[in-house]
Amino acid sequence: MTEKIQLPPARYEYGGDEFVFVELDQAMSLEANFAGMAVTNALREEAIDGIVDICPSNASYMVQVDPDRLDPRELVERLRRLETTVGALPDDYVLKTRVVDVPILFNDPWTHETLMRFRDRHQDPDATDLEYAARINGFDSVQGVVDAMTEAPWIVTMLGFVPGLPFCYQLVPRERQIQVPKYVRPRTDTPERTFGFGGAFAVVYPVRGAGGYQMFGMAPAPVFDLSQSLPDFADDICFPRANDVLRYRAIDMAEFEATRAEVEAGTFRYRIREVEFEPAALLADPDAVNRELLEVLYR
Repeated sequence: MTEKIQLPPARYEYGGDEFVFVELDQAMSLEANFAGMAVTNALREEAIDGIVDICPSNASYMVQVDPDRLDPRELVERLRRLETTVGALPDDYVLKTRVVDVPILFNDPWTHETLMRFRDRHQDPDATDLEYAARINGFDSVQGVVDAMTEAPWIVTMLGFVPGLPFCYQLVPRERQIQVPKYVRPRTDTPERTFGFGGAFAVVYPVRGAGGYQMFGMAPAPVFDLSQSLPDFADDICFPRANDVLRYRAIDMAEFEATRAEVEAGTFRYRIREVEFEPAALLADPDAVNRELLEVLYR
């Protein structure tokens, strides 16, 4: 059983006359993220005239307003009221979201080739990123750290710094969190769909570009589709949503190539199930709730 963290009072700040920034905690925790999701979900459901955008983050959130239609000070008063109701995470609060199967080819040849070109920027030039992660997290083998990353699902805590990039935090107690520092110096190249890891966060890089997270593998399916050619992107160029629950599942090369063929044919669909769960129940018994989430996904 994990001990519930008592969050400090939220800190409210204004960004000019268009933005309200709310910090729930200085440290990332499941409690802080759940509280932020509860408030921003409730705010979105209220459909208040004058709110332009709502952006949840790891342990904070920001709201953009049209000051000609909504006074930011009035918004803060509404947010304070939500903080004392849903943001306090009552035991019966239910989070409605999606659980998604996300296949990953670990130790793939493409990210391996890239990481080998940048060993001079890494903490351990004589090891691969997965070997380094396994060693510093106390695992005897690479398979051990892969098993730990895939046995329990992850929650999308925020999207950024580029469109579609999901920051994911595993739904396990803090003492079981895998943690790996970023590269000593950022790379100038990272393949599209790289499964990366930095701090306690897992990501899938939406596009090719610079990066500093450890490279563990590659996803065959995109998280960003500007052309919106795949069915899962019909409504949005970005597939992940904040508070999605993702199960990263290890696959072999044969499944990777078969999935890539579906992507290129325009027929690929993520395995998605609508779910509801109580954050209080997850914090009390994460293993039991995680089993239930995966049972729903693969039922």
